[in-house]
Amino acid sequence: MTKNWIPQSEAPASPKETLPTMYDLPSENPEEPGLPDEFHDLQPELLSRTFRCQYYPSEEVFIGTDLNLYYDVRHPQWYKRPDWFLVVGVPRLYEGTDIRSSYVIWQEGVNPFVIVELLSPTTAKDDLGDNLEQESEASRRVAGNSDKIQLHDSNKTSNSSSEPTHQTIPSKWEVYQQRLRVPYYLVFSRYTNQIRFFKLIGAGYQEQGILADPPQIWIPELDIGVGLWWGEYAGITRNWLRWCDGSGNWLLTDTEQEREAKEQALAKADEALEEKEQAQQQVKQIVVNLLKSGMDIEQVANITGLDQEEIISCSNNQL
Repeated sequence: MTKNWIPQSEAPASPKETLPTMYDLPSENPEEPGLPDEFHDLQPELLSRTFRCQYYPSEEVFIGTDLNLYYDVRHPQWYKRPDWFLVVGVPRLYEGTDIRSSYVIWQEGVNPFVIVELLSPTTAKDDLGDNLEQESEASRRVAGNSDKIQLHDSNKTSNSSSEPTHQTIPSKWEVYQQRLRVPYYLVFSRYTNQIRFFKLIGAGYQEQGILADPPQIWIPELDIGVGLWWGEYAGITRNWLRWCDGSGNWLLTDTEQEREAKEQALAKADEALEEKEQAQQQVKQIVVNLLKSGMDIEQVANITGLDQEEIISCSNNQL
């Protein structure tokens, strides 16, 4: 009996092969305004310059600032533009060779791990969804000496809205929580100096408590924290977000590291000079004591290893 073989069709191509790449998608929209203010330029820069993670070498970390993030294979033209986002476990360069003009999820295969949005009046609803209407307890003093400020009931999951319809472009909140499922989401308002910290737990984000003084957040998977630092950056003194270590010490920028290294080198040189001067003073005192004991210059020279002119000089300086 002859068997009839049914020809097998080829496996469907992956989205990475069929959908637009970074080179095909626009990196900017001429109809959109630029950065709303200088803070939206400087704050992401400070976050980038102070981030260091011992678990991932720099060549396996990508940081995006005000960069198009394409997230939906069904709508390849849809994107969000986070103020700052971190991706770990990807090549620093696109496919190891090129600078990214955008971040395309179906090409990269790795979602952001942390996203930071800088709140502004025109973007607040998009950034926070229904959480915009909730009064944060971070703006109120908490009685007692508790070391944490509990912002909201952390047992309640924040569901900002239902899944958008086919033609509705979802908000940033919906994309980060439901589509990309970004593990950590931070929102900072420079107007109130308030940080709101959301962690993905189960079906959605739950707002977390923050260490009170100074306000700091810990991300154990990266062994790094982020908090509110009062200081000068780019000639501007104010509250800034920056990264910190497990002891709460602020991580330094490259410029700060160079300045600290120079200061330490100068301090070390000053210490060495002071020690040398003290040693010379001790030798002089020994010379004087030996001469006073009745020894002549030649005897003192034999004991101290100094030449006769140095001994005479030490003696004269004590007169």
